[in-house]
Amino acid sequence: MQFLLLVYTDDSLLAELPPGKFDAHMRECLQHADGLQARGTLLGYQQLEAPATAKALRIRGGQTQVLDGPFAETKEVLAGFNLVEAASMDEAVSLAQEWPWARYGCIEVRPVRDVAAVRRRVGA
Repeated sequence: MQFLLLVYTDDSLLAELPPGKFDAHMRECLQHADGLQARGTLLGYQQLEAPATAKALRIRGGQTQVLDGPFAETKEVLAGFNLVEAASMDEAVSLAQEWPWARYGCIEVRPVRDVAAVRRRVGA
């Protein structure tokens, strides 16, 4: 079963890190990612640029609106994700605990829906 680990970080907590600590965390994370990929557990991962670089698109009543980011007044922002293969939610949560970022925000663990099953159900 696949799970998406959505990584949210709080910039104010990251700003409190001693010099070099963020880079040390990143180095450890990338090495950990390499190991998980070699085992077939980590299927993919990406970091996201800052919310200020984003755009939000909404269509309401036939009208399209495109807004520049950031979009929400929140401390924690989506910083990246890891797509993992795990036997259960408990195992996926355990994998999420291996990353340091929950100390500086949170990691949301969500099951990935089986799109092939959705295709069959809707006849697409």
